[in-house]
Amino acid sequence: MKAALLHEINAPLSIDNVELDACGPREVRIQVAASGLCHSDLHVITGDLPGPLPVVLGHEASGIVVEVGSEVRSVVTGDHVVTSVCAYCGHCNQCLKGSSWRCLAKPARGAQDRPRITYRGQPVRQMVGLGGLAEEMLVPDTAVAVMPKEMPLDRAAVLGCAVVTGVGAVINSARVQMGESVAVIGCGGIGLNVIQGARLAGAKVIIAIDKVPSKLALAQQFGATHVVLADPNAAEAAIEISQGGVDHAFEAIGLKATQALGYSVLAPGGQLTLIGLNPVGQELALPGAFSAILTEKRVQGSLMGSSAFQLDLPRYASLYLQGRLKLDELISARLQLTQVNEGFEVMKSGAVARSVVVFDDVLEHASASG
Repeated sequence: MKAALLHEINAPLSIDNVELDACGPREVRIQVAASGLCHSDLHVITGDLPGPLPVVLGHEASGIVVEVGSEVRSVVTGDHVVTSVCAYCGHCNQCLKGSSWRCLAKPARGAQDRPRITYRGQPVRQMVGLGGLAEEMLVPDTAVAVMPKEMPLDRAAVLGCAVVTGVGAVINSARVQMGESVAVIGCGGIGLNVIQGARLAGAKVIIAIDKVPSKLALAQQFGATHVVLADPNAAEAAIEISQGGVDHAFEAIGLKATQALGYSVLAPGGQLTLIGLNPVGQELALPGAFSAILTEKRVQGSLMGSSAFQLDLPRYASLYLQGRLKLDELISARLQLTQVNEGFEVMKSGAVARSVVVFDDVLEHASASG
């Protein structure tokens, strides 16, 4: 099968023929229909998220199940599915507490086992155990959520990262309440979903902050009540709009300056939720403990929207089918696998919300079977 491989840091991906191993007892083989391009993939390309090479990138994928292992009971051949980075063991302390997204022993093949993917006889790493920029995937059964057959799979793909991370951060991590005020810093794929998560939660004031005017216009389509250009006066503007600061700020970029901005626009008692991934080694830089004590401001992280994804993703699909969750507007471009490098170049410019690599034959088959 063909897959987009990263062989060298800061080098273009190459489309190579790789070998997929046989399905293990608790594994699922998926024919990929669509796979979104995410900034986390770009962080791997630039070396900000280091790991062994070569690697198949992509972790926001949808497709059709074509084979299941002998012990798999959660999906069957022919199911339409979305994958998630939050595969879980079901036995560790975090899983037993109901926090499967924080699993301490994610299922994986061991060092002595055959690799799931090989290239010219050598092991190939799957990004976060998935590797969606390929014609097929071989993944743990707990990395798969079943979709309703009427859900278009090109739209379903973005549920697996952009939507579950953004909407989940609002609903599950921050637990935004009706009538509260929200600021969202960074209006790419994740930030736009934070905005529509805040809209779904009933937030009264939703302030979108970004340096790209076209993204601010898109943010308004997703539910932002106010927009602020990210300039030196952004904090002052957001505080004035919210009449003293927001109840919740969400940072969706992963930079020191934008994290500090998120903290500065909080009202006393407000909460900053960090979603954007920092480059490895970058420290969090916020005002000192004295300020935090006086104002009781709080800071927390949110991993994949704190979501039990096998429950949440079908719910989000239902919201889309009801017309309550925007996905069509989220997808800026549909690309072929051979155009993947073009997709990442456009991402660097900050001009798109989400580009999705599509496999037209699989999408057509899925549409016919739905």
